[in-house]
Amino acid sequence: MTSTKIYISEWQQALQKEINYLKKYGGNRFTIMNGRLVSNDVHYTYYFDTTSFLRVPIGATVRLEWGGMKSSGRVLSSEGKGLILELEKSFGDLVPEAVLLHDPWELLEHLIQRLDEMKKSKRKRLRIKNVMEPSMDARHPADKIKSNVHELILRSKYNPVTFVWGPPGTGKTYTLARTAANKYFQDKRVLILAHSNQAVDVLIGEAAAFIEQKNRFREGDVLRYGGQAAEGILFQNSITSKQLLEKQDPLLAADKERLWEERRMIKNDLSTSFSKRDSDELLEIETKLARVLEKIRQKETEFLNEAYIVGTTLAKAAMDSSVHEKEFDLVIVDEASMAYVPQAAFAASLGKRVIICGDFKQLPPIASGRDSLITKWLKEDIFHRAGVVDWVKDGELHPHLFLLKEQRRMHPDISAFTNKYIYHSLVGDHESVKTSRNQIVKQKPFPGRASLLLDTSFSGKHCMSEKTSQSRYNLWQLLLSFQLIHESYLGGATSIGYMSPYRAQASLMELLLNDLYKDEQSQADITAATVHKFQGSERDIMIFDSVDDAPQSRAGMLLTGKDSERLINVAITRTRGKFVHVASHHFIQNHVYRGKTLRQLADYQANHQQRVTTSDIGTWIQNQHPRLNWVHAKKLERIFTDIENARSSLIISLPQKTGLTREWEEKLLNRNKRVDLTILSRGTWEELQPSRSEEGSFPFPFVMIDNSILWLGLPLEGADQVLPPYVAARLNSRAISEYLLGQISLLEKI
Repeated sequence: MTSTKIYISEWQQALQKEINYLKKYGGNRFTIMNGRLVSNDVHYTYYFDTTSFLRVPIGATVRLEWGGMKSSGRVLSSEGKGLILELEKSFGDLVPEAVLLHDPWELLEHLIQRLDEMKKSKRKRLRIKNVMEPSMDARHPADKIKSNVHELILRSKYNPVTFVWGPPGTGKTYTLARTAANKYFQDKRVLILAHSNQAVDVLIGEAAAFIEQKNRFREGDVLRYGGQAAEGILFQNSITSKQLLEKQDPLLAADKERLWEERRMIKNDLSTSFSKRDSDELLEIETKLARVLEKIRQKETEFLNEAYIVGTTLAKAAMDSSVHEKEFDLVIVDEASMAYVPQAAFAASLGKRVIICGDFKQLPPIASGRDSLITKWLKEDIFHRAGVVDWVKDGELHPHLFLLKEQRRMHPDISAFTNKYIYHSLVGDHESVKTSRNQIVKQKPFPGRASLLLDTSFSGKHCMSEKTSQSRYNLWQLLLSFQLIHESYLGGATSIGYMSPYRAQASLMELLLNDLYKDEQSQADITAATVHKFQGSERDIMIFDSVDDAPQSRAGMLLTGKDSERLINVAITRTRGKFVHVASHHFIQNHVYRGKTLRQLADYQANHQQRVTTSDIGTWIQNQHPRLNWVHAKKLERIFTDIENARSSLIISLPQKTGLTREWEEKLLNRNKRVDLTILSRGTWEELQPSRSEEGSFPFPFVMIDNSILWLGLPLEGADQVLPPYVAARLNSRAISEYLLGQISLLEKI
C-alpha cells in the first residue's frame, strides 16, 4: 500500500522531469521564413511566413533559433500561413529562415498545479486511492445483468471505479454513450474525457444522438466544450459551444467570424507583399479578436454551468477552472490507455464515480524523457499501474475490470490472429461481421481474400536508415505499397490506410501521394501515417508496411521491443475488411524471435495460405499508374530510351561487385555530351568517363535521370539477394528523387 500523497509527489516529479527534458531538447520544430521586425516596443514583434498551417495556440510559449541566436517568446497570431511572435530579444530587421520550437509543457504544468490541489482535498485523495488500489470487492448485483450497457450502468452505480477493457470493434463507444445517456435520464451530471479531440467528438456525438432517439434531448444539456469538431464529424444537434453561441448570441458569433475573415485577408496580403501598415492593422485586429473571444469564453462558461453531459479533452479539463472546479456524478475517461497515469487520476478526482476505458493491448502513452519516474508514470497506462493487468496475466479478470468480448469491426480472417495471439481467446467475433465485410473482401487487390502477406523476400537490399533521424525507409516496399493503394482505389475502395512503424517511411508515402495521387485523395479517404497516429481510427483497407529488410542486420526495436505486441495489434485492428502486410518473411524469420508478435503474424499468414510472393506480381498488378511502371528487369529498351532522352544528369548506383554488360557501358558512354554522369560506387569506373564519382554507395542499384525519373532494380547486375522473376520499377517523381539525393548530399552538387 502506497499513500496517496506519495503517488502525487512522484507524479509531480515525473511531470517536472518531462518538462525539463522538453525545454532542454525540444520536440516540435517548425521552419519559418521571411521574418520582418514589426515593432520593438518593450518586446520585439516579428511577422514570419510558414510553409504549412501551424496549429500553435495564441499565447503559447515558444523558442526561436537562428544560427547561434536563441530567444523565448509567445505567439500573438498563428492562423493560416502567417505567424506573429513577440520575442524577448532582437534578431535584427530581417530573419531569412529560423526554427520555431513549441512543446505543450504548459499542459503538464497545469497538471502539476491540479495535483497540488488534490493533495489538499481528502475527498479527492480517496478517489485517487480507489483508482490506484482497487482492492475492494465489487458491489453491483451481478445476477441482475441484462446486457453490456446494463452491466456498466450497474457497475458505475454501485462501485466507485470501473475499468472497462474495450478491444477494437467491441462496441466501446456504443456502451459508454448509452451509459452516459442513462445517467442523464436520472438527472446526473456526467463528464466525458479523452486524450484526443476526435475521441471526445465521437463519444459525445453518440450520446447526444441516443438521447435524441429517445425524444429526450434538450438544447444545452449536452455540451462539447472546447476544441473544434474534427473533419467528418457533424453534430445533428446543437451541442458545441459554437452551435449554441450562434443560436443564443448571433451578433457575438458574427463579430468573431468577421474579425477572423479580416485577419485571414490581411495575412493573405502579408504573405504576398509585406507592409508595415498591414502588420499594424493585423495586431489591432488580434486585440479586438481577443476581446471578442473573452466574451465568448464567458458565454461558454455559462453553457458549461447549465449542461448535464460535458465532453472535453483531458488537457482542457486540467487547464480550465470551469471544468476542474466542478463536481460530477460520473466521470468517463475514454482512451485511458493513451493517457498518463496522473491524468487518469486527476480525471477520477472530479467525480463521485469513474469509468476508465481503454485497451492496454494497444499503444501506451508517449513521453520523451528517460528518467525512471517518467518511465514508471508517463510511459505506461493506468491499467498496468493499478494492477489490473496483473490479474489478466494470471488468467483472471479483476473484480472491477469489465471486458467487452465481441468484436464487430474486422473480417474473421483478420481477427483470427489477434483474437488468438493478442487477446488469448478472450475476444470473439460477432456473427454478423463476416457477411458485413464481404463486399470489401471481394474488392481488388486479391479479391476474396481478407488477410494477406505481400512477401518481398529476395527483392534486393533496400532498407536504409535516414541520415538525420535514423528512422528506416524502404523504397521498394514503398512503391509496392503505393501500387496496392492504386489497385484498391481502382477496385472501388474509398477508405484506404497506409501505415508504417517508421516515421521516415510514412512521410515518404505522404510525399508520394501528394505528388502522384492528389486528385484521388480529394475523392476518397486515402491516408498515410505512422501506426501511432492511426490508433483510434479504422479503414476498409489497411496496408501495413513493416519496412525492415536487408541490408539491416537486425529488426528495429519498434517491431521487436517491449511495446511491439501493442504496435502490431494496432496495425492489424484498424482494418474492417482487407489487411495487407508488406514485409520480407525471409528477413523476419532470420532476425525476429519466434515469440515476437511480428514473427508470429508473418508465420501465421504464411501457414494459413495468406502469402503472396514476388512471383505472383504479374497477377495482382493489373493497373499501371502513368508515373509508376513495373517491368521485367531484363527488358532494357525503356530505360535505354530514358538514358538517350536525358537532358542534364544521370546518376547511377553501382554496389560493390557490380559488373556491367557491354550494352550498358556503351549506352552510358554514348550519352548526350551535355549530360553529367555521377556514379555512386566504392569501385572505380573510369572507363565510363563519369563527370564525378561518389564513394558512399547504396547497397541496391538504381538509375536517376534528370533528378525526376527513378529506376529501381536496375542495372540488374548490381542487385544482391534477388531471385527471379527479376522486376524493376520506373517512378517519375521529382519529390522522391530529390529525397533520395538528399540522403547522399547530392542535391547541392547537381
